[in-house]
Amino acid sequence: MTIRLRPATVDDLDGIHAVVVAADRIDHPTWVTPREDLEEVFELSHVDPALDTRVAVDPDDEIIGFTWAMVHPDTSAGIHGYLHGTVHPDRRRQGIGRELLAWSHDRTRALIAATGAEGPAAIFHYVDETNTDAVRLGERRGLRTERWFSSMQRDLSEPAAEVAASDGVDLVPYTPERSEDVRLARNDAFRDHWGSLPSTVERWSKFVDGPFLRPDLSTLALRDGRVVAFCLASVNEEDWAALGAPNTYIDLIGVIRDERGRGLAPAVIARTLAAARDAGLEQAVLDVDTASKTGANTLYERLGFRATHRQQALVERF
Repeated sequence: MTIRLRPATVDDLDGIHAVVVAADRIDHPTWVTPREDLEEVFELSHVDPALDTRVAVDPDDEIIGFTWAMVHPDTSAGIHGYLHGTVHPDRRRQGIGRELLAWSHDRTRALIAATGAEGPAAIFHYVDETNTDAVRLGERRGLRTERWFSSMQRDLSEPAAEVAASDGVDLVPYTPERSEDVRLARNDAFRDHWGSLPSTVERWSKFVDGPFLRPDLSTLALRDGRVVAFCLASVNEEDWAALGAPNTYIDLIGVIRDERGRGLAPAVIARTLAAARDAGLEQAVLDVDTASKTGANTLYERLGFRATHRQQALVERF
């Protein structure tokens, strides 16, 4: 059967989402990719769908795979490209994934070259560890596993230790008027994290102004009105059936660098967990770099989180 690749359009969203959801059930069955995440591919100013996306279609023009290439818009601290994509589980091991990955890898390399930016460059491809076929395809293209990320889960019915904020710090819910302050705090907190680049205003707005962030569950630590730590949480009810319980996903936890070592991370997390429990949610989920220099995974274990599955980061540096 002849398979062809063509650029994706907004009219393909339903077909793309159907493929991605089917793949999610196999690759990471505890969470589902929201349709809104795929819509963003066609909305971001630094992505040209006609040039940076491809769908794999069969002779009936049915979508059976999808990929898109992107370079992070901030190149001040490095040039990072990202490979995204999947193939419907029923159509795997037919060479479709190899074609899609080859296209996106070549396109990402071209995008990196087109930036004209100087400095270290890298391409990142994040793959769930059970998707061994995707790992092999990435390795054939020259990518190598550099890092492991662990998904962790906490049962909110389990008792939690009381964690108080340090003197002079107030714990408050996130509010939209603090968006830019929190973005700047995020960029400071993550400046020395592996694989992290500054969050741009556009990408940040997509996150905090999107449909899933829960300000009531999210926590800010303020010292003299300044954001010094944060724990931002979202709720996607489509994940509930997959996980088997109403849950919140903790997207970001951070402490600005000159406030580290003062117990702010456990304080903001504890407040978010309590708010989630009070809201009737049963589980909290997060992802962590297993080699984080801040010791985040150890902290989360102390707070009652338990590892469930892992994702590996395949990287090509040049």
